[in-house]
Amino acid sequence: MILRSRTVTVLALGAIFLTGCSEDAQQPAQLKPLALKEQVSSTVKTASGYAVNWAGVLTNANPWHFGEHVVATVIGRDAAGAEVVRMDQPLDAVPPGGTLSFAGQASAAERPAKVTIEYRPAQWRPAARIASAFRTFPVSGVQTLKQKDGTYLVTGYVDNPYALPASSLVVNALLRDPAGKLVGGGYAFVDDVKAGAPPRFILTVEGLAEGAKVAKTEVVARTWGSTGRPYEELALAGAVPVHTVMPTTEPFSVDRGRTVPGVDDKE
Repeated sequence: MILRSRTVTVLALGAIFLTGCSEDAQQPAQLKPLALKEQVSSTVKTASGYAVNWAGVLTNANPWHFGEHVVATVIGRDAAGAEVVRMDQPLDAVPPGGTLSFAGQASAAERPAKVTIEYRPAQWRPAARIASAFRTFPVSGVQTLKQKDGTYLVTGYVDNPYALPASSLVVNALLRDPAGKLVGGGYAFVDDVKAGAPPRFILTVEGLAEGAKVAKTEVVARTWGSTGRPYEELALAGAVPVHTVMPTTEPFSVDRGRTVPGVDDKE
């Protein structure tokens, strides 16, 4: 009886241990939070007060998950630390293993001495495809022209690498100085983007800090919306083949690729 009791006890402990290991194996790995890689802000005087401009870049280090329903909170404080402006800006979904650039503007009655950008934790959703399936939207013909009022006009074309048309894309332009430091940004929307028929985008970047020098413009296009569904639908539909031109040479008289091993070719 004693031996049997010990045997039952050992088996029960083993079952508990295996159950615990199984539960640990099923637990997903801890997801890393989004990181604010870069941010910049500036304030300019307007007829009704002040305009606070900002731009930033968020990074997603998780290669299998979309970061969704992200909201940036921009807070401006005066020299005494009192809030003079606060704005919540809903952001687009951050793709797996990718980045998200954004820009915005808010009005303030008083000039803030300091502006900070915070964001709420993302809601994570597993992606239906691997990160490499989410191709970037090609941008070409980018031109940056400084206007007389100090703003910058950015134009160019954005294409769609996927078989399905993209119903709406947001184009973000980040302006950088000769050292590569972010100095400002702006955005615009383009609709119904079909592969091979890139529409033109036009956007304005304003409110740069006095004395800022622009040496480079970085333009990124992405799907619009707080979830990754639009991006995922495009990726699931597949990309447009790179080579779409039919060959002009005559086909081989004998298809060497179908030769059966061990059998002599017959002309």
